[in-house]
Amino acid sequence: MAKRITEDAVDAEFREVHVEKLEPILEAILERYGYDFRDYARPSLDRRIRTFMKSEDIADLGGFRERILTAQDCMQRFLLTMSVNVTSMFRDPEFYINFRRDIIPVLRTYPFIRIWHAGCSTGQEVYSMAILLAEEGLIDRCRIYATDMDETVLRKARDGIFSLTAIRKYTQNYIAAGGKRAFSDYYTAKYNSAIINSSLRKNIVFGQHNLVSDGSFNEFQVIFCRNVLIFFNSRLQERVLELIHQSLGMFGYLGLGTKESISLGGYEGSFQELDAKHRLYRKIA
Repeated sequence: MAKRITEDAVDAEFREVHVEKLEPILEAILERYGYDFRDYARPSLDRRIRTFMKSEDIADLGGFRERILTAQDCMQRFLLTMSVNVTSMFRDPEFYINFRRDIIPVLRTYPFIRIWHAGCSTGQEVYSMAILLAEEGLIDRCRIYATDMDETVLRKARDGIFSLTAIRKYTQNYIAAGGKRAFSDYYTAKYNSAIINSSLRKNIVFGQHNLVSDGSFNEFQVIFCRNVLIFFNSRLQERVLELIHQSLGMFGYLGLGTKESISLGGYEGSFQELDAKHRLYRKIA
């Protein structure tokens, strides 16, 4: 019987890893698949590769390179590991309270609203915003673009199906976020799952987009890129913030994650800080 790779063995491999050893593998992934991980924050990158190697029973970086470059299904699983998929509906409830109070009144003055959720993962925050917009009577004036680099998580987001266990947590978040109705109005329970109502999904466009390598594709009044930049190094953060700046219309709104700051990209002069704690900004230049 083959001996399963231990965590100690993989961690020992990584203690010996230097940039010059991992960099050629990242270059090969870019050339083979078009995914660029070279400027991901190194601690996060190393941790995710370690996690992947353990789950795939891969002993060393040589085996990692061979498996990734020869088996496309393996690459798809690696993308899942690299995607930022820690999310929930109405996460950080105060963010939604403040968005409803401070930004919705301005959006009411717009004839049409384009919103981009960049790095949308499995869609929970996208549906949260759709619910908020529906409650404020704006959903029919909105087009929400939800993008991620990984088609697997996008399929889950399009389906809009979540476990009832998760829904119980989301219900508490919704109430704390100032929800105006019964949360159960927004989904249909079936067996052990909840399906988000089709009325919320009709104005959402899910699509594949890589923040690292793809360009701007529209002009938006609101962009959310929450808890994504923390996984990139400063050079890549700068590049993504440049893309966001190009994509956001003048006086448009940007929502980042609570551990992120616009100062990471040197764009302080281009954005007015509306809410320091919850990282809400308005483009002014």
